[in-house]
Amino acid sequence: MAGAAMLCGKEEKVLGAQKAPGSCPYCGGGVAATDVEAKWVLCCLPLCRKAKRRFACTACARRLVSYPAILHD
Repeated sequence: MAGAAMLCGKEEKVLGAQKAPGSCPYCGGGVAATDVEAKWVLCCLPLCRKAKRRFACTACARRLVSYPAILHD
């Protein structure tokens, strides 16, 4: 059973981290941006590779979500 968990699933690797502009809306702390590469694997075969930037508060450690700007006509 443990072997199946190792063969199938999602692997994440942190590529880097840096300070991001802005402040946490919950506590007012600083924001850190982390670049993460996620790879889905099925039976040792890579299916999908995706790089994402994640934001988190440095004070309360809450994960912050950034939404794209909405353009109004």
